[in-house]
Amino acid sequence: MSAAPAAPPSVPPEPRFLPGVRAAPGPPSPMVPPEAPPRILVIGFGNPGRRDDGLGPALAAQLAARQLPGVTIESDYQLCLEHAELVARHESTLFVDAAIDVPGHAPFRLGPLETLDEVSCFSHQLSPQAVLHVAAQCFGARPHAWLLGVRAEDVDSFAEGLTSAAERNLAAALDAALAWIASAATTGQGSARP
Repeated sequence: MSAAPAAPPSVPPEPRFLPGVRAAPGPPSPMVPPEAPPRILVIGFGNPGRRDDGLGPALAAQLAARQLPGVTIESDYQLCLEHAELVARHESTLFVDAAIDVPGHAPFRLGPLETLDEVSCFSHQLSPQAVLHVAAQCFGARPHAWLLGVRAEDVDSFAEGLTSAAERNLAAALDAALAWIASAATTGQGSARP
Protein backbone atom coordinates (compact mmCIF):
# COMPACT_ATOMS: atom_id res chain seq x y z
CA MET A 1 0.00 0.00 0.00
CA SER A 2 1.44 3.40 -0.93
CA ALA A 3 1.02 6.48 1.17
CA ALA A 4 -1.08 9.31 -0.15
CA PRO A 5 0.99 12.20 -1.53
CA ALA A 6 1.63 14.90 1.01
CA ALA A 7 -0.32 18.07 0.59
CA PRO A 8 1.80 20.99 -0.59
CA PRO A 9 2.70 23.39 2.19
CA SER A 10 0.24 26.19 2.44
CA VAL A 11 1.52 29.54 1.32
CA PRO A 12 -0.07 32.55 2.94
CA PRO A 13 -1.78 34.80 0.44
CA GLU A 14 -0.06 38.01 -0.56
CA PRO A 15 -1.32 40.89 1.58
CA ARG A 16 -3.64 43.28 -0.18
CA PHE A 17 -3.61 46.90 0.77
CA LEU A 18 -6.55 49.20 0.30
CA PRO A 19 -6.28 52.99 0.23
CA GLY A 20 -6.32 54.35 3.75
CA VAL A 21 -5.91 50.91 5.35
CA ARG A 22 -2.72 50.26 7.26
CA ALA A 23 -1.12 46.85 7.41
CA ALA A 24 -1.12 45.01 10.69
CA PRO A 25 2.15 45.24 12.62
CA GLY A 26 4.55 42.49 11.77
CA PRO A 27 7.82 41.81 10.04
CA PRO A 28 8.84 44.30 7.37
CA SER A 29 7.69 43.55 3.86
CA PRO A 30 10.36 41.96 1.68
CA MET A 31 9.28 44.40 -1.04
CA VAL A 32 10.26 47.48 0.97
CA PRO A 33 13.78 47.73 2.38
CA PRO A 34 13.89 48.73 6.05
CA GLU A 35 16.23 51.61 5.18
CA ALA A 36 17.46 53.26 2.03
CA PRO A 37 20.24 51.36 0.29
CA PRO A 38 23.76 52.75 0.63
CA ARG A 39 24.39 55.55 -1.85
CA ILE A 40 28.17 55.65 -1.59
CA LEU A 41 30.66 52.91 -2.46
CA VAL A 42 34.37 52.90 -1.64
CA ILE A 43 36.50 50.19 -3.25
CA GLY A 44 40.07 49.92 -2.00
CA PHE A 45 42.14 47.63 -4.18
CA GLY A 46 45.73 46.43 -4.24
CA ASN A 47 47.98 43.68 -2.93
CA PRO A 48 48.90 44.01 0.77
CA GLY A 49 51.63 41.41 0.19
CA ARG A 50 53.52 43.96 -1.96
CA ARG A 51 54.15 46.59 0.73
CA ASP A 52 52.63 49.93 -0.30
CA ASP A 53 50.47 48.33 -3.00
CA GLY A 54 48.19 47.55 -0.05
CA LEU A 55 47.32 51.24 0.45
CA GLY A 56 43.85 50.81 -1.12
CA PRO A 57 42.81 47.94 1.18
CA ALA A 58 44.40 49.72 4.17
CA LEU A 59 42.32 52.85 3.59
CA ALA A 60 39.20 50.72 3.05
CA ALA A 61 39.84 48.96 6.38
CA GLN A 62 40.16 52.28 8.20
CA LEU A 63 36.90 53.53 6.67
CA ALA A 64 35.13 50.23 7.45
CA ALA A 65 36.15 50.54 11.11
CA ARG A 66 34.23 53.82 11.26
CA GLN A 67 30.97 52.12 10.18
CA LEU A 68 29.82 55.12 8.18
CA PRO A 69 26.05 55.08 7.55
CA GLY A 70 25.02 54.88 3.90
CA VAL A 71 28.52 53.84 2.81
CA THR A 72 29.49 50.44 1.44
CA ILE A 73 33.18 49.58 1.82
CA GLU A 74 34.82 46.90 -0.33
CA SER A 75 38.40 45.71 -0.48
CA ASP A 76 39.98 43.45 -3.08
CA TYR A 77 43.30 42.58 -4.68
CA GLN A 78 42.13 43.85 -8.06
CA LEU A 79 39.06 45.13 -9.84
CA CYS A 80 37.05 42.61 -11.85
CA LEU A 81 33.75 42.33 -13.72
CA GLU A 82 31.79 41.58 -10.56
CA HIS A 83 32.58 45.05 -9.23
CA ALA A 84 30.54 46.60 -12.07
CA GLU A 85 27.29 45.29 -10.58
CA LEU A 86 28.25 46.66 -7.18
CA VAL A 87 29.15 50.05 -8.68
CA ALA A 88 25.82 50.11 -10.55
CA ARG A 89 23.90 49.89 -7.25
CA HIS A 90 25.43 53.09 -5.87
CA GLU A 91 25.15 56.77 -6.79
CA SER A 92 28.81 57.60 -6.12
CA THR A 93 31.93 55.46 -6.09
CA LEU A 94 35.41 56.22 -4.81
CA PHE A 95 38.14 53.89 -6.09
CA VAL A 96 41.25 53.87 -3.88
CA ASP A 97 44.60 52.52 -5.08
CA ALA A 98 48.31 52.93 -4.51
CA ALA A 99 49.90 55.35 -6.98
CA ILE A 100 53.51 55.85 -8.01
CA ASP A 101 52.68 58.77 -10.31
CA VAL A 102 51.43 61.36 -7.81
CA PRO A 103 52.80 64.74 -8.94
CA GLY A 104 55.30 66.64 -6.80
CA HIS A 105 55.48 65.62 -3.17
CA ALA A 106 51.72 65.40 -2.63
CA PRO A 107 50.57 62.45 -0.48
CA PHE A 108 47.74 61.59 -2.90
CA ARG A 109 45.85 62.64 -6.00
CA LEU A 110 42.08 62.80 -6.19
CA GLY A 111 40.06 63.35 -9.33
CA PRO A 112 36.90 62.38 -11.19
CA LEU A 113 36.81 59.41 -13.55
CA GLU A 114 35.10 59.19 -16.90
CA THR A 115 33.60 56.04 -18.40
CA LEU A 116 35.61 54.69 -21.32
CA ASP A 117 33.83 54.43 -24.68
CA GLU A 118 35.53 51.11 -25.41
CA VAL A 119 37.17 48.65 -23.12
CA SER A 120 38.80 45.26 -23.40
CA CYS A 121 37.32 42.87 -20.86
CA PHE A 122 39.50 39.89 -21.65
CA SER A 123 41.40 40.17 -18.42
CA HIS A 124 40.81 39.20 -14.83
CA GLN A 125 41.93 42.70 -13.86
CA LEU A 126 40.13 45.87 -14.90
CA SER A 127 40.84 49.57 -14.51
CA PRO A 128 38.32 51.72 -12.63
CA GLN A 129 37.28 53.23 -15.98
CA ALA A 130 36.65 49.74 -17.39
CA VAL A 131 34.48 48.87 -14.37
CA LEU A 132 32.46 52.03 -15.03
CA HIS A 133 32.12 51.05 -18.69
CA VAL A 134 30.75 47.61 -17.79
CA ALA A 135 28.36 49.19 -15.24
CA ALA A 136 27.04 51.47 -17.98
CA GLN A 137 26.79 48.80 -20.68
CA CYS A 138 25.37 45.97 -18.59
CA PHE A 139 23.32 47.82 -15.98
CA GLY A 140 22.62 51.22 -17.54
CA ALA A 141 24.29 52.89 -14.55
CA ARG A 142 26.48 55.97 -14.69
CA PRO A 143 27.44 56.72 -11.10
CA HIS A 144 29.70 59.61 -10.20
CA ALA A 145 33.14 58.09 -9.73
CA TRP A 146 36.45 59.38 -8.47
CA LEU A 147 39.92 57.88 -8.07
CA LEU A 148 42.00 58.46 -4.96
CA GLY A 149 45.59 57.47 -5.72
CA VAL A 150 47.69 57.32 -2.55
CA ARG A 151 51.43 57.89 -3.04
CA ALA A 152 53.31 54.60 -2.73
CA GLU A 153 57.04 54.31 -2.15
CA ASP A 154 57.57 50.54 -2.45
CA VAL A 155 55.30 48.28 -4.50
CA ASP A 156 58.00 45.83 -5.58
CA SER A 157 58.92 44.12 -2.31
CA PHE A 158 57.23 40.88 -1.32
CA ALA A 159 56.37 41.82 2.24
CA GLU A 160 53.35 42.92 4.20
CA GLY A 161 53.11 46.28 5.91
CA LEU A 162 53.29 49.81 4.62
CA THR A 163 56.44 51.91 4.56
CA SER A 164 56.53 54.79 7.05
CA ALA A 165 56.13 57.28 4.18
CA ALA A 166 53.06 55.39 2.94
CA GLU A 167 51.60 55.44 6.47
CA ARG A 168 51.85 59.25 6.47
CA ASN A 169 50.32 59.44 3.00
CA LEU A 170 47.53 57.12 4.13
CA ALA A 171 46.63 59.45 7.00
CA ALA A 172 46.31 62.40 4.61
CA ALA A 173 44.36 60.31 2.10
CA LEU A 174 41.96 59.15 4.83
CA ASP A 175 41.09 62.78 5.56
CA ALA A 176 40.52 63.37 1.83
CA ALA A 177 38.34 60.26 1.56
CA LEU A 178 36.21 61.35 4.52
CA ALA A 179 35.78 64.81 2.96
CA TRP A 180 34.83 63.19 -0.37
CA ILE A 181 32.28 60.95 1.38
CA ALA A 182 30.77 63.95 3.18
CA SER A 183 30.47 65.77 -0.13
CA ALA A 184 28.96 62.73 -1.87
CA ALA A 185 26.46 62.31 0.96
CA THR A 186 25.20 65.87 0.55
CA THR A 187 25.53 66.43 -3.20
CA GLY A 188 25.45 62.86 -4.55
CA GLN A 189 28.60 63.56 -6.52
CA GLY A 190 31.62 63.83 -4.26
CA SER A 191 34.32 66.43 -4.78
CA ALA A 192 37.89 67.18 -3.91
CA ARG A 193 36.64 69.56 -1.18
CA PRO A 194 33.48 69.23 0.93
